[in-house]
Amino acid sequence: MADLDLRQLTTMLAIAEEGTFSRAATRLGYTQSSVSQHIAALERSLGGAVFDRPGGPRPVRITPLGSVVLDHGREVLAKAEALAQAVDRFKAGEGRIDVGTLQSVSHAILPTVLRLLREEHPRCEIRLSEPDDPRLGELDLLFHDGLTSEDTVHVRLLDDPYLVVALPAALPSGPVPAQELDGAPMVAWPSTCDQPRLEHTLADAGARPRIVFRSAGTETILSMVRAGMGLAVLPWLAIHQVVCRDCGAIHGPEGWPDLQVHDLAPTPVRSIYLHWPPGRDAESPLAARTIEVAIEVARELAGQAPPVRT
Repeated sequence: MADLDLRQLTTMLAIAEEGTFSRAATRLGYTQSSVSQHIAALERSLGGAVFDRPGGPRPVRITPLGSVVLDHGREVLAKAEALAQAVDRFKAGEGRIDVGTLQSVSHAILPTVLRLLREEHPRCEIRLSEPDDPRLGELDLLFHDGLTSEDTVHVRLLDDPYLVVALPAALPSGPVPAQELDGAPMVAWPSTCDQPRLEHTLADAGARPRIVFRSAGTETILSMVRAGMGLAVLPWLAIHQVVCRDCGAIHGPEGWPDLQVHDLAPTPVRSIYLHWPPGRDAESPLAARTIEVAIEVARELAGQAPPVRT
């Protein structure tokens, strides 16, 4: 059985369906002698005949052993064809990748990345998750606001400046000196990802806001700011799609106040990275293309970001 190959099964199936060696040869584009050699090799491997050959133009008859081989051989050939198609799809960038992300990247970068990838590879499958632990693990790609403790290949996509969001007239117009936030009530993200570094950066600049509420949801934080609980310091990526380009405000629902967005001086900045395992980009064309598209989208976004003030 070690010598059994797919060509022999393909030839056997053609003979069974065509009825004669000559018609099978014509169908497969082989010479009749090649067809005979394939079947002879198959029968040597199996240790028995798969066809009774009556001779002349009469059709061959499959033997009981041949029936067993043919029943299982059809499954083998179908799986081989499925494997070949899957490999072709993989090489064409239509496989599957698993991507870890974070809220603001899911909000600002990934929708454009996914749209562009699906236009190029409509049959690709991209599975997304927002892991609590920023580790690659079994992921193919990981977006994270910083470096990880793992040995990864990575690229810095963009620097994302933090901005102050407050009720109108709560702060002077224009850039806000960081010291103005000292002691101010603040609604903030949980102490995960880049948030602890932000708060240390503010403290180094002389600002120790009083955290009155934490939430992982940006919309929830904005709602609490509208309700007067305090101001917020949020990265630009998290809010840029809701900031009015004409007036620089975040418009509230009917009956609720708009929010004013201020630059912060000096400007805390977080860096958004894309990580992947060493060598993985060479293994998966879809992952490699995702990296390329993410870099292109991030470059365009970076050109729209507000200035970093020192």
